[in-house]
Amino acid sequence: MTLVRGRRTLATLFAGATAVALIAGCSNSSGDDTAPTTAATSGAATGDVTVFAAASLKSTFTELGEMFEAAHPGTSVTFNFAGSSDLVAQLQQGAPADVFASADTNNMTKAQDLVAGTPVNFATNTLTIVTPPGNPAHVTSFADLAKPGVQVVVCAPQVPCGAATEKIEKATGVTLTPVSEESSVTDVLGKVTSGQADAGLVYVTDATAAGDKVTAVPFPESAGAVNTYPIATLKASDNPDAATAFVALVTGAEGQKVLSGAGFAAP
Repeated sequence: MTLVRGRRTLATLFAGATAVALIAGCSNSSGDDTAPTTAATSGAATGDVTVFAAASLKSTFTELGEMFEAAHPGTSVTFNFAGSSDLVAQLQQGAPADVFASADTNNMTKAQDLVAGTPVNFATNTLTIVTPPGNPAHVTSFADLAKPGVQVVVCAPQVPCGAATEKIEKATGVTLTPVSEESSVTDVLGKVTSGQADAGLVYVTDATAAGDKVTAVPFPESAGAVNTYPIATLKASDNPDAATAFVALVTGAEGQKVLSGAGFAAP
């Protein structure tokens, strides 16, 4: 389990968020009690918020956590980043959390009894091949991953990136024989950057974040296995108001800007 606590930065965002909250309040002065809950309208959010999020969201959600704390003084966001299937297992075993963000809809469905309301899709992601810098094994296609002698690392089948890999294998008729199956996409990336594998299958966003530590090898078949990311508050949340506000940040304009900048596509 990886716990990351956001730092309070970008304090000037609070003034902007407060102004938006006032505007939102005026726009609903007609007596409509069904006004949407957003990060702006939840200006009173305070206290601790625990977010369980897919490993591929670590960079973006850490940034969003800092933005959230700056916009809502008195809040503190703690993250648990891991493979989505591991997160579901932890939640089912009673791990305390306020928000769950999955890297696929299947794992969100597994947690449906724990979710409050309807999950909201907020991003999509696709796979790409990564190799050590310079691509010493000369991998140029998905089929190359099945060549004798090529040491490839993938996600385990129960993990969203692993399920996407299996889908591509079935569609292409190419069967991979990985040297290891990892529990999260970041573990796959780590095997490649440390030189323990000739190639790995990770998300486009992970390859982008890795920069010159890897060489990315896009392949067209990845378009047939797009992962959609949903987010939801949890029934057992001790801080539902702040949890709802955090979800609103992720799904709103500011959150979408951060996600897009990291390479995520719109849902």
